[in-house]
Amino acid sequence: MDKQKIKAFFAAYEQRFNDSLAGQPIDVEGQMAAFADYIVGTNPVSTMGGKNDDTYRDFILKNQDFYRNIGTKYMKVMDMEITELDDLHAAAKVYWDSGYEKDGKEINIRFYVIYLLSFAKNTIRIFAFITGDEEKVLRDHGLMPEEKS
Repeated sequence: MDKQKIKAFFAAYEQRFNDSLAGQPIDVEGQMAAFADYIVGTNPVSTMGGKNDDTYRDFILKNQDFYRNIGTKYMKVMDMEITELDDLHAAAKVYWDSGYEKDGKEINIRFYVIYLLSFAKNTIRIFAFITGDEEKVLRDHGLMPEEKS
């Protein structure tokens, strides 16, 4: 396991995301290539999974529009804890700093995501991720409307 390669992998992931937030077309192929053929994600609300296919491509595009629409200005990797699981897998706990603008006010949110990585065929791919309740945090900061009962 090469920790420097993992850090470079997430630096490129961060750069693609921020380029898109800055108005450049998102590098969909690059984002898709960061993920395995099948991806699992979980948070306190749900667990989902799906193939890295055209449906996931559409998700990436909608996701970028969502972040732009709520006023996201940047996502920055602040720190990372990497744990080797075996010769072909690792867990990376990535600490993010995110900036938003809402009604002329700057909002800063820090959070972490745990990514499970595979090194099959000498290529880093995310095959699963674990997050907190992102929607709740965004609502609590006034970036999303409150849930309707």
